[in-house]
Amino acid sequence: MCVLRILFFVCLLVDTISANDSWSDVATILSRSCVECHNDQDREGGLSLADRQGFLQGGDSGPLSKPNGVDGSLLLHAIQLVDGKASMPKDRKPLQPAQIEAIRKWLNEGAKWPEGVRLEDQVKNTDWWSLKALVAPEPAKLQGNGWPRLDIDSRIAEGHQRHQIQPAIEASPRVLIRRLYADLLGLPPTPEEIDAFASDSSPDAYDRLVDRLLASPRYGERWARHWMDVVHYGETHGYDKDKPRPNAWPYRDYLIESFNRDVEYGRMIQEQIAGDQLPSSDSVPIEGLGFLSAGPWDFIGHAEVPESKVDGKIARHLDRDDFVQNTMLTFQSLTVGCAQCHNHKFDPISQEDYYSLQSVFAAIDRTDVEYYRDPQLQTRWIELQNRRRETEKRLSANQSEIAKQGGEALKGIDQKILEAKKRKGSYPPEHGFHSQIAADPQTTKWVQIDLGEEKEIASIEWIACHDDFNQIGEGFGYPAAFRVEASNDSTFEREVTSVYTSENHPNPGCQVQSRAVSNVKSRFVRFTATKLALRSRDYIFALAELRLLDRENRNLALHSKVTSSDSIEAPIRWGQQNLVDDIYPKSVQGSESIVDLQKQRLEILNSKVSPSLVEEQKRIEKARVEIEKEISGLPARLKAFVGAVHHGSGNFVGTGSQGGVPRTIHVLSRGDVKRPLQAVSPNGLTSLPELNSHFRKSEWNSEGERRLALAQWLSDRKNPLTWRSIVNRVWQTHFGVGLVATPNDFGRMGALPTHPELLDELAIQFRDGGQSLKRLHRTIVSSATYRQSSEGAESNQSIDSENRFLWKMNRRRMDAESIRDALLSMSGELDLAMGGPSFQDFVIEHPEHSPHYEYHLHDPADPKAKRRSVYRMIVRSQTQPFLTSLDCADPSIQVERRNESNSALQALVMWNDRLSTRAAKSLSERIVRVDGDMSIPKQIERAFRITLGRSPTISEQQRFVDFAKQHGLAQACRLLLNSNEFLFVD
Repeated sequence: MCVLRILFFVCLLVDTISANDSWSDVATILSRSCVECHNDQDREGGLSLADRQGFLQGGDSGPLSKPNGVDGSLLLHAIQLVDGKASMPKDRKPLQPAQIEAIRKWLNEGAKWPEGVRLEDQVKNTDWWSLKALVAPEPAKLQGNGWPRLDIDSRIAEGHQRHQIQPAIEASPRVLIRRLYADLLGLPPTPEEIDAFASDSSPDAYDRLVDRLLASPRYGERWARHWMDVVHYGETHGYDKDKPRPNAWPYRDYLIESFNRDVEYGRMIQEQIAGDQLPSSDSVPIEGLGFLSAGPWDFIGHAEVPESKVDGKIARHLDRDDFVQNTMLTFQSLTVGCAQCHNHKFDPISQEDYYSLQSVFAAIDRTDVEYYRDPQLQTRWIELQNRRRETEKRLSANQSEIAKQGGEALKGIDQKILEAKKRKGSYPPEHGFHSQIAADPQTTKWVQIDLGEEKEIASIEWIACHDDFNQIGEGFGYPAAFRVEASNDSTFEREVTSVYTSENHPNPGCQVQSRAVSNVKSRFVRFTATKLALRSRDYIFALAELRLLDRENRNLALHSKVTSSDSIEAPIRWGQQNLVDDIYPKSVQGSESIVDLQKQRLEILNSKVSPSLVEEQKRIEKARVEIEKEISGLPARLKAFVGAVHHGSGNFVGTGSQGGVPRTIHVLSRGDVKRPLQAVSPNGLTSLPELNSHFRKSEWNSEGERRLALAQWLSDRKNPLTWRSIVNRVWQTHFGVGLVATPNDFGRMGALPTHPELLDELAIQFRDGGQSLKRLHRTIVSSATYRQSSEGAESNQSIDSENRFLWKMNRRRMDAESIRDALLSMSGELDLAMGGPSFQDFVIEHPEHSPHYEYHLHDPADPKAKRRSVYRMIVRSQTQPFLTSLDCADPSIQVERRNESNSALQALVMWNDRLSTRAAKSLSERIVRVDGDMSIPKQIERAFRITLGRSPTISEQQRFVDFAKQHGLAQACRLLLNSNEFLFVD
């Protein structure tokens, strides 16, 4: 009886397990392929598959299953393949035969749907490894032979013991130094550096080498390149008009400097999201905001389509989506973008979460900003910019009131003045020379030209300026009295020749004024204003152009040196050199009509407009001039392409026209900008139980406060994703594969960590130990795990063929940029200059409209292109052919891990590309040049030592000597640079 009862319960248990297994499979299929459209909110076809009741009720066509089993089931009918096609899932790939069979089996078993289970609830479940708080794991328990050096090795050794795997022996010194150089610097060591390390028997030799490499400026260049992959950094916009971004490179330099300085990681996060909002006594990290603008940008959708149009809304929506995804994939390793059209199907991320993150970036666009690194200068600059904008608003409001009181008479005269100005010709933005403002018209001011040497002058021409300030127009700043003189003395204290003097010269507008001269040979010509022009209750001297012509009518003054008594220097409009650029306003007729019209306008103002309004206008204009004067007195500003409020014009005005007030962000039904739902406020994700997702309402006031709140949320010590993500990325760069093999996806569709305790242990140590990336690198590369040989026991292969438990080091090919840099290094041509604008290894054709980047037209001998690859201008639409063939990152997408392919194309490129052939030739010339007339065997010895870091074997020596005798040393070098031993790191 007991035996029968046991058998009964065993059968019942097996049946229950089988049913649960069927439901588990079906629940996964329905969640991934059906619930997106068939849920309680959307109910496509009247059907919801969110819960048991919706399934039993069915949709518009009736119940999905029949009481008697599978026959007649609408569900099976919808997913059934007919000629490789199915009616459901709609607009997606049909289910696989195995998935269809799983649903058939479940229906046959009675379509058992557990009570109370909702498929949507599974998505909202936060019980997932990456979302849990970081808690220090139990110490590793080992039964080992002393192999572990560090805690890392103890965790790895646990896996070895569990799977009965034997670790590999330690790699040789030659292999270790080449590995370290490749990983930490992205460059090969010299033969002398290899010899010195191999012969150093001191116990701390390895540690000293690691410290030296981490202190090298090349380290920052190497790790900036890794980061640029992740954030899809590029220096062109992408999309249809792939225009260059000439000011993108400061972000690259910011990364290099930050990695070299070993800035705390939490601080780096904050600088890249909200660097302009952080208090700093040293410098303002504006360049870090290049993180936000790193990705592609639709020039047409922003600059040519207004935000009020549907296409403009879509472009800006997609731009915010890039801000959100770049931020959350980089720092959190979560695919939040999947919640753009519906709640995330696998991870606990709602649409409201996603659009709340969009709200953080609701005021910013991608734009060039001018800035100072000095905090005090930057603060003063911002204050002046705010005052300038406020003054412009006051001026506009006052002008509107003046226009209202002036009525049709003022409107008519203004229209006549405008038409007269249009008839005059062209008024370029380079206005000319402009003196400082003076309170007294009798103040003397001068400007002079230095021809560099004495030259014969046949005639002198000068042209007045045009500026709409205070409705002056043509003849702006033209002095009422002046003199023109020539001399060979720069002080004009002796040997002065008078050319022209006027005590009451009528304002000529912008008509060219010319005076012929004879027997004048001079180096200097000075134009001196003795009675200044009225501007606005103050006085100035301005001049558009001063031309000195020889007998053949050539302008001797063009681009000559200009000095003056003073100058406001406010490019592009005003500057000393504008006086000799041959750019000036061109009139068709005299300016008397405009002068008359302006007099009439003044009469209308005096008769119709309140005097207080006119006086207020003058006060505002004076304030504006004072602001411009103070701005022009500041040092030159830096410029960077970042994510910021855009104060533009035309279609692309951003939120600048609204004072930077953030746009209102709505949840979009199915991600459609034409179907907005409820508005959302800026917040973090709600899926981290230990971390508050709600920002304080005070943090919504300005767009900067929103970004700062998010930056602080991301860098919060309680945010487990942040610390797990960066540790995994660093681990991946050293081993080729992360502890989590999907570094951009820590969700349910990503890989599980192979060593979860090690991941959390490293994350806690990193977070609590100063957040030093250099210390993390040092810890990893100092481990016995990292120092293993790439040759392990064959018996391990059948147990762990992918080396997921790290019983040896993975042998990897150098990445594309490292290969390029190594070729230049071997040739002796590598330029290690750091920072500044990127070099171009292409020629741009049709730059004004849709640029074509032609790499084949570039000269490979161009010295500018000898810099490290990290300083190369990165184009999105036409990637560099040599680097692309070697699996260079695509800058249009976020590259979490590069492909490592091996193809015939790579072999052909390495053998035939102009860079490779030139490197081989230059290497051979380097060997001959440095070592003199050595024998061919010694040349081969030297070539091996430079390229492979070792001497050739006897067999290799003989074969290469024979080859070099027949084909030359350059071709022998070419063979070495194409060898696997050169291209791969053990």
